[in-house]
Amino acid sequence: MTEGAQALPGSALRQHKQTLRKDILSQRAALGHAERSRLSRVITASLLSLPEFGRARCVLAYLSFCSEFDTSEFVRTLQSRGCALVLPRIDLARRNLSLHRVDDPELETVPGVWGIREPDPQRCPLAVLGEIDATLVPGVAFTPGGGRLGYGGGFYDALIRDWRSHAPLIAAAFELQVVRDLPLGPDDQPIDALVTEANTYRRGAS
Repeated sequence: MTEGAQALPGSALRQHKQTLRKDILSQRAALGHAERSRLSRVITASLLSLPEFGRARCVLAYLSFCSEFDTSEFVRTLQSRGCALVLPRIDLARRNLSLHRVDDPELETVPGVWGIREPDPQRCPLAVLGEIDATLVPGVAFTPGGGRLGYGGGFYDALIRDWRSHAPLIAAAFELQVVRDLPLGPDDQPIDALVTEANTYRRGAS
């Protein structure tokens, strides 16, 4: 079990997750726009300095929405370095993520599930998992030891679980999203590192 995980029965686990999501998302939404932008710039600089992204030629990222860490500068900088960009699209029918190469996020993405901008499958070719060198993973809450609580759809957990020899999994979040313990089940997949405005946490680090 991931460090910082709590073992709970199914119904209690779901309730605990729901309560924690609501609390963390409320705190995150309470950040003012100016403060969220400032913290996002700090996080972006730290992310881009990581060796995983420094040497990557192809990165799986995501386009942020609502009160998330703003990924726009991160994505722009990677592309300015000549790094290929892959973005996910939620496939509700198959309950999975399809991954697409995107050259221009402004022109080649459309509002998808829950209003999140996603690749237009008519314009963006499918990506090959083996080409991805590093991954930026979204989430609601995290532990310093690599635990991750997502938004509840299980899409990233399924992708990671089925992706053998996956690229490094790195999340970016505000420090308020870091908690000591998380209610995690057997299907919840850990990440390798987490970057906030205050710290860089690595799974397994003392």
